Amino acid sequence: MTGGGFIKLPGGSVVVALSLPRPGAGPLSTPHDSRCRVRVLVHAVNRQRALTRLRNLGLRAVYLRGNTEPPTPDEITAVLHHPDGLVWRETPEDDTESWHPIRTLLRPPAPA
Repeated sequence: MTGGGFIKLPGGSVVVALSLPRPGAGPLSTPHDSRCRVRVLVHAVNRQRALTRLRNLGLRAVYLRGNTEPPTPDEITAVLHHPDGLVWRETPEDDTESWHPIRTLLRPPAPA
């Protein structure tokens, strides 16, 4: 199950944070393997629209059940200052890793 949560901003929009299995992590990785998980942040008008944005990018089985891991103030700032409003990072607990645009996560691997 994905860990995640949301927070409603004063303007009415929301920031949704989800911990998801990394796409293309390999056949030997399990969805509960913490080394193959990414933290994804989405800024949208409402929760449903945020999840729809992720599903439209190919992350089909994305659901938000509960509010167990809401976004931190630093995460909110990161997603609000990104032009796409959709960012991710591989090590959520590592504050030294920067946030990446979602297109770098979903990009197919370069041919060898």
